[in-house]
Amino acid sequence: MDYEGDFLNDPNDNVSGCIKPTRELITRSTFKVYKRRWFVLLVLCLLNSSNAALWLTFAPVADQSAQYLHATLDQVNWLSLVYMVVAIPLSFGTTWMIDSLGLRITLILGSWLNMLGALLRLFGTFESLGLSDPYPLVMSGQTLCAVAQPLVIFAPTKMAALWFSENQRATANMIASMSNPVGLLFANILSPLIVTTNDRIPLLMLVYAIPACLVCFLATVGLRSSGPPTPPSASAESSTSEPFIQGLKLLLRNRPYLVLLVCFGCGIAVFTCFSSLLEQILCVRGYSNFFAGLCGSLFIVFGVVGAGVLGLFVDKTKMFTEVTKVNMALSALACIAFAVVSQMRQQEVAVAAACSLFGLFGFAIYPVAMELCVECTYPVGEATSTGLIFISGQVQSVVLMVALQALTRPLADSPFSTCSIGGDPALSWRVSVLVMAGVFAALSCLFIIFFNSPYRRILAEAKAAQSGLPSFKADCIDTVSQAVCQGTLEPSIGTKENEELDPGKDC
Repeated sequence: MDYEGDFLNDPNDNVSGCIKPTRELITRSTFKVYKRRWFVLLVLCLLNSSNAALWLTFAPVADQSAQYLHATLDQVNWLSLVYMVVAIPLSFGTTWMIDSLGLRITLILGSWLNMLGALLRLFGTFESLGLSDPYPLVMSGQTLCAVAQPLVIFAPTKMAALWFSENQRATANMIASMSNPVGLLFANILSPLIVTTNDRIPLLMLVYAIPACLVCFLATVGLRSSGPPTPPSASAESSTSEPFIQGLKLLLRNRPYLVLLVCFGCGIAVFTCFSSLLEQILCVRGYSNFFAGLCGSLFIVFGVVGAGVLGLFVDKTKMFTEVTKVNMALSALACIAFAVVSQMRQQEVAVAAACSLFGLFGFAIYPVAMELCVECTYPVGEATSTGLIFISGQVQSVVLMVALQALTRPLADSPFSTCSIGGDPALSWRVSVLVMAGVFAALSCLFIIFFNSPYRRILAEAKAAQSGLPSFKADCIDTVSQAVCQGTLEPSIGTKENEELDPGKDC
């Protein structure tokens, strides 16, 4: 057990023989954190990475997968699209489960579904079973993994709120959230590396099944409770204070949240379309599949680096709104730059730089925006508020993907294209990428202009800290009042609504 510190015995912070109870000292003497929180974070990260890798297993080796599974390329694409289709209807039940049944049950169930799906995919590729058509069994396993995704991807904010103190929450959420793109990165690297020939598909299934089994064992054996014995912060005490239906009603009446729901949901949709269509956008201009994969990797790597920097920064400054608005603006500029340079030939450096900047500014704000979502909707459950944003992103992803594909036009002459296969003409994505950049820029402007919300969770924790004054020793109470009257103790936290908690307002 990690205590924040024993301040009652600190001789350097006495006022007339008693401790000077600043807000920081009150919080530290009341709440504590536990070393087990790092194990919970590790399990969630491994589960998130494993599920993401299972999602993108077949996309980098689509041709080989189609031949081995006796399927078409469209059927192979559905092995990835099933995640999006399944997530939308199941997300509402998942948000209720996390906030009502607890983190432990949710993660254990998610780990078992993830493992069973991975094993089912593995069994489907065994030639010894004599299956004439292995695709249905592989799709069944992939569907189980898709069912596990909402149970995993909604958990980071809840885990951070229940196990980490207020000055570690954003960092913990960042680490857990960014483990998902790390899994995507591993899939992009491992799948082409392993599958050099069609008959190595079973080996690929085995490689991805081993981590799924390991994390299932760790979750089942190691997760003993949804939260620590005592809360790490004031907000953790009321993390599920609002019932699920009541929470939904509060969210629909929260105007700042609705702005975030639409605008950041659009951001998720743009990033999804960018990741899915990158190779198709670039190949028509003569860029190789290897270069497209490199740009996708740069997008993820720079996003993880940016998320790490921003997570540490907002943990120290609590500038959630400012960071999100600045990065949304920079992401829109990077998206516009990509839309322009991706339509030019032989501009590898410019295209790679645009992808890197898009990831650095855009991908990095995901965990910060999730924390901002929790701050502006407290005391609604973390999984409910962040889950609806994920649902919004998935719905907008489907709409935007269909729209962008509809805006493509076949090229009569494409001598430099590397993606015209089977005699089909290459498609021009010029209008599509410009529309994608325009939509993202417009929604970013709307967010910057119209979003404004107090940090409700931070305010609630500050109120709880000040209301904790009576818990100190009785012989210190008079000293507290004297310290406030003399100006040595800040009487409030800077907002009028907290005057009722000011111990020195009648001095």
